[in-house]
Amino acid sequence: QVQLVESGGGLVQAGASLRLSCAASGRTSSSVATGWFRQAPGKEREFVASISWRGISTYYADSVKGRFTISKDNAKNTVYLQMNSLKPEDTAVYYCTARYGSGNYPAVNDYAYWGQGTQVTVSS
Repeated sequence: QVQLVESGGGLVQAGASLRLSCAASGRTSSSVATGWFRQAPGKEREFVASISWRGISTYYADSVKGRFTISKDNAKNTVYLQMNSLKPEDTAVYYCTARYGSGNYPAVNDYAYWGQGTQVTVSS
């Protein structure tokens, strides 16, 4: 199993940047693919970005492409989401998620392990 703990959320103004971190523990010696999802009040959880086990391949939702960057440090078992040019519509609880596998996985049902979430609020 994999345990995930997110950090780095907060309240910022539109146009600002934030970096979210996701620390993984547990059975991380096997190939683990990681993703970020978000959920705004009254909306379904939506895909934001994913990164393959070795960090070679990344995949983004169209709404964040060019503004957000996902990366990972396997030595630290940590995945990051750098969020630039934030917009009010980016306001949501952001969840880190993981599964065993080597590819990119953009669907909620692809993932078995979830963090507790971290709130990101962008004011206009």
